[in-house]
Amino acid sequence: MAEATIRDVARRAEVSVASVSRALNGLDNVRAETRERVIAAANALGYVPHAGARSLSLSRAHAIGVVLPDLHGEFFSECVRGMDREASRRGYVLLLSNMHDDSEQAANALRTMHGRVDGLLVMAPHIPPAALERALPRTLPAVLINAPGDFGTRPSLRFDNFAGADAIVRHLVENSYRRIVHIAGPEGNVDAQERAEGYRRAMARHAPGIEPRIIGGDFNEETGTAAARTILASAEPCDAVFAANDMMALGCLHALRAAGKQVPGDIAVAGFDDVPLARYMALTTVRVRIAEIGARAVARLIDLLDGRDTGEPSEIHVPELVARATTAPHTPNGA
Repeated sequence: MAEATIRDVARRAEVSVASVSRALNGLDNVRAETRERVIAAANALGYVPHAGARSLSLSRAHAIGVVLPDLHGEFFSECVRGMDREASRRGYVLLLSNMHDDSEQAANALRTMHGRVDGLLVMAPHIPPAALERALPRTLPAVLINAPGDFGTRPSLRFDNFAGADAIVRHLVENSYRRIVHIAGPEGNVDAQERAEGYRRAMARHAPGIEPRIIGGDFNEETGTAAARTILASAEPCDAVFAANDMMALGCLHALRAAGKQVPGDIAVAGFDDVPLARYMALTTVRVRIAEIGARAVARLIDLLDGRDTGEPSEIHVPELVARATTAPHTPNGA
């Protein structure tokens, strides 16, 4: 005999599929009579709400699936810290997974979460929109963080990468830096693409006549170090570096100082994100309030599960310039 489906339960109870879902998830907006009919129908048919479940559960798992590009590094640890704080406050636990740069791995991670969690938080700036849409379980509520494209009814939270890049370039130009080199993030990553394009636009706006110069990176410290070596070995002038994230900026900063360069006397350095380590290294950056974004994503998801989400479908969060010692005003020869 084939397993009963939620549609079978709806037909037997003579209610809609949505009513079955609300009743079995313990939501308040279901009449007691309807809930009883649904439960009776589900028990009669032997219906279980999740694949692999062994008995009918009328309450939520109170678990949230979190799928990130990586689980290492200060950015992701800060994001998870904010998520965990809000989830704990509201009686939920987090189940974490990662998907690196592989669309198929992303799909596997999302499929694995199905049946174990009440909803998903997905950060996927590196997955093509069509692939991400295919991978997202249709019946599982989800909030997207920095995802590329428009996902219709699914709430999303995004950083305004263009505004952040403009703030950094404007700050550098106002402090008398002109020959600004950008260390970009990985190809195919929407954050990296927007920050690079934001840099180009900001250079045209604030330093007209200066040709933009971009060196490829991958958001890791090592590529910041490699970019610094490229800059030092080149005959092209450079008096400031704007890296697409703080870890590349810190790698660049370390390599420049190891080579005997004064920062900012010889070359200024700025990043993007404001990870905790940036404060201790006096790194100029733009603050995206990583932990707060994580907490906000959890709040949106739980409100969505409760039928109380009233936020805009797409939230845009504007980064805030944090000027520190690595971009102090430029004076000739560091005088």
